[in-house]
Amino acid sequence: MTSYTPDELFASTAPYYARYRPGYDPAFYNTLAQRFTLSGTERVLDLGTGTGVIALPLARLVGHVTAIDPEPGMLEEGRKLAAEQGITNIDWRRGDSTTLPAMHLDPVLLTVMGAAFHWMDRDQTLRELDQLIEPDGAVVLASGGAPGDIEPAPWLQIITDVRTRYLGPQRRAGSSTYTHPPERHQGVLARSPFSGIDIIRWDRTLTRTLDEVIGLQFSYSYSSPAQLGDRKDAFEHDLREALTDFAPAGTFDEIVRTEAIIATRS
Repeated sequence: MTSYTPDELFASTAPYYARYRPGYDPAFYNTLAQRFTLSGTERVLDLGTGTGVIALPLARLVGHVTAIDPEPGMLEEGRKLAAEQGITNIDWRRGDSTTLPAMHLDPVLLTVMGAAFHWMDRDQTLRELDQLIEPDGAVVLASGGAPGDIEPAPWLQIITDVRTRYLGPQRRAGSSTYTHPPERHQGVLARSPFSGIDIIRWDRTLTRTLDEVIGLQFSYSYSSPAQLGDRKDAFEHDLREALTDFAPAGTFDEIVRTEAIIATRS
């Protein structure tokens, strides 16, 4: 797999990520609470936490969350959000899947990962987590589902067209390009110690404003301010104009999926 440095991918996205990413369906957290009988005492690891999209709501259900991310700006945004919400049981730590053995973490009941697992050496990460997760614990992967699982909203093509004019047809990833792993996470999990797999999905409709749609684009590694450089303002102008022509009312509906893969030891 191609390796990417955090500065290339997400350094410029952090404030947009914190503000515009929609988070996961509340039913996801209810399911974890019921499935693992969370009592407010458990330790969990959020690996690739970003700005704490999962760590913040999960912290209300467990005793302690270790939130790890390689990008300092993401961690700083997470700390700000935690302070605003009065959440004090998250330990924000810089690191990634390759630094786990050296971080000397306490055992955890759950390791949760949002849209970060596909950036990792997945097989090696699961071997490391087998040493960390308690016997009755689990790996939990949360995402929007695999590409193509949901019919995209028609206005997303408008964004693709404008982004392609500025950044080309291939999905950018730092100074390189990105290709989604051909093997789904389920296949990697099936040959790991965590081969007992349950998949649960929830769909909801989100309505965004024009400003929210544009801000969301700057939260992605492939259309980040760093990728656009001095063309960021021009990109925003053209995107705003194209979306307004498409939807003059300025509202944009999209079906958003939360997919949870819960993997336990068989």
